[in-house]
Amino acid sequence: MKKSVAQPASTACKEMDAKIAKLTDWRGPVLSRLRAILHKADPGIIEEMKWKRPANPLGSPIFSHDGIVCNVEAFKNYVKMTFDKGVSLPDPAGLFNAPFTGNVRRAIDFREGDKINEKALIVLIRDAVALNISTTAARAARKNSAKK
Repeated sequence: MKKSVAQPASTACKEMDAKIAKLTDWRGPVLSRLRAILHKADPGIIEEMKWKRPANPLGSPIFSHDGIVCNVEAFKNYVKMTFDKGVSLPDPAGLFNAPFTGNVRRAIDFREGDKINEKALIVLIRDAVALNISTTAARAARKNSAKK
């Protein structure tokens, strides 16, 4: 599998700006709002554009903190926010609404006119970041104990 190289935040932000500007309908403002909520939930979150391909030359917006937290992508009829370790996250507000058959990721589909539950989304994002941090710490502890 080809490993993607992280881009400087300033470049990713410009690319994300370009992606949002290209969406002249309701999806642009939704993508922009989700981006703002992600940064509000975790000011240390890293924004990158990855997985560029001919059908999507700007790439997909990825948000990470000690690993991928989520990616946000605009499709024809919805904007999808996919949490990389969503199955492991509590969702008391019932935000996850997208059908997913996998056993790791879970997603939220935002359709035109949907209200975004910002408070619940911030909690979900912070839980995802906390999970990544704890997973990274546990992995480092195992690695250190294996060296002994």
